[in-house]
Amino acid sequence: MAKQTVPPLPLPKNWPQKVHSAAVHAIALARLALTTARGQANSADPGSRRIARLTEEILLIKEEMRIKDVRVAGIPAQRRPHYVPTERLAILELRAARGWSQAQAADNLLITPATIASWMSRLDEKGPAARVQMREPVNRFPDFVAHVVRKLKVLCPTMGKVRIAQFLARAGLHLGSTTVARMLAAPARPRTAKQDSPHRAVRSTRPNQIWNVDLTIVPTAGG
Repeated sequence: MAKQTVPPLPLPKNWPQKVHSAAVHAIALARLALTTARGQANSADPGSRRIARLTEEILLIKEEMRIKDVRVAGIPAQRRPHYVPTERLAILELRAARGWSQAQAADNLLITPATIASWMSRLDEKGPAARVQMREPVNRFPDFVAHVVRKLKVLCPTMGKVRIAQFLARAGLHLGSTTVARMLAAPARPRTAKQDSPHRAVRSTRPNQIWNVDLTIVPTAGG
């Protein structure tokens, strides 16, 4: 029996003008085919399917990050938008979780090692003008504990409530797993902007009694 061959599809005219849309449509069709195949699969190993999905998700997230990094990297360091104080603390916490050096953190987050060093040296500043701040106000020790519990869950997602409680117990902080679960379920209290104090008139009664100083903030590479 003669082997049947499929004749090649002729390329449409002016096909080079459609390569961009063709690439996008091809990827969309591949995504649809993969989703359909997963739905129809009847594998006896659900763990393998989960690993495959997570691996794909990690690769897609890496591509998203690459695209965002290309945009920011094209801006000179001195002209890039500055991180707000709460995000600076998040960066330092992420650096601690990843075990990055200052150079590694700077390279991954498109800032300079000097910026990381500056944030670390001013880590415990207080007040509304502090260079590094928490997202939620921490005025009591339980607020601090709740912040640590939530951050442990974010940066160490494989830790459950029991492991978090055990980890804190080794540090001398004894919490029950139910307390940890309650802290994780409770929404964080947002930091509210303080109202501006009313203006107070200052009057001078003699020469050189009052001096005025005008301060200007100049953005630098150090943040």
